[in-house]
Amino acid sequence: MSNKLRKNCKGMILAIDMGNTNIVIGCIDDEKVYFEERLSTDHSKTELEYAMGFKTILEIHNIDPMQIKGAIISSVVPQLVDAIKVAVEKVAKITPMIVGPGVKTGLNILMDQPKQVGSDLIVDAVAALNVYGYPAVVIDIGTATTISVVDEKGDYIGGAILPGIKVSLDSLVSRTAQLPRIGLDVPKHVIGKNTVDCMKSGIILGNASCIDGMIDKIIEEAGFGKNGRPEARIIATGGLSGVIIPKCRHDIIQDNALLLKGLKIIYDKNITCA
Repeated sequence: MSNKLRKNCKGMILAIDMGNTNIVIGCIDDEKVYFEERLSTDHSKTELEYAMGFKTILEIHNIDPMQIKGAIISSVVPQLVDAIKVAVEKVAKITPMIVGPGVKTGLNILMDQPKQVGSDLIVDAVAALNVYGYPAVVIDIGTATTISVVDEKGDYIGGAILPGIKVSLDSLVSRTAQLPRIGLDVPKHVIGKNTVDCMKSGIILGNASCIDGMIDKIIEEAGFGKNGRPEARIIATGGLSGVIIPKCRHDIIQDNALLLKGLKIIYDKNITCA
C-alpha cells in the first residue's frame, strides 16, 4: 500500500505526542487503548532511528503495522515533526495527520493569541471535555507542568505554565554545591530529617501543594461551583502525575492516556470514511 491516509472510520490508529523530553506513542481505537509507551526526544536521531523505535514498540505489543488504519501526531518540537512523520510512513505505510492549523478540534480557544497555544494543551482539553465533560481543569505534569481550563460552555479560556518537576530538581542540584541527585519516591514525612528527605519533601509534596493551591485559585477566579455554576472536573495526566497527584488534597482523576484519547477524537473529527 502506498503512503496514504487510510480513510477508514473504524479501526486502530497510531497516536503520537512529541514533547520536549519524551515522545508518547500508543495505539487506540473506539474500544480501548492498546498500549502507551515513551521514547526519549532526541534531536540527533534520524528518521530511520525513530522508525526502528516505533517498529520495536509495535513488535513488543504484538501489533502488525497493517492493523493500523490511521495515524496522528501532535508536537511541541516543530523541528522534529518531519522526522517523526517520515518514521511513521516507513513503519506503517501511512501519512499521519498533524495537529495544527486547518485541523478541526471542536474546541473554541478564547486566548489573546490562539495559534500560540501548544498542541498538547489543545489535545488534553479536547480529551477532557469529550471524555469527562466540562467545566474542567486539566493538569499535565511533564517537562513543564501545564494547567488548562475549559469553562461550562466548553470553551478553552486559558491556564498556567509552571516549571516542571525534573526541571526544578535539575536546576536545584546543578546550582548548589552540596545537594545530591535524588530519586522521585515520596517521602514519609513533610518534615525531612536529612538532606535527601528534605529535598523529596520540597519537590514532591511542595509540587502537590502548589497544584492544590493553583486549583483553588482557578476555581475561585472562574467561579466554578458558585451562583448556580457547575463544579469543575479536575483531570491529571503526564509522566509524573502518578507521583504527585496522590499527594494532592483535591479529588483529581488520573488518566495517563488522556493525550491518546484526545488525538483519537481529533483524528475522528477530521477523517472522511472510505
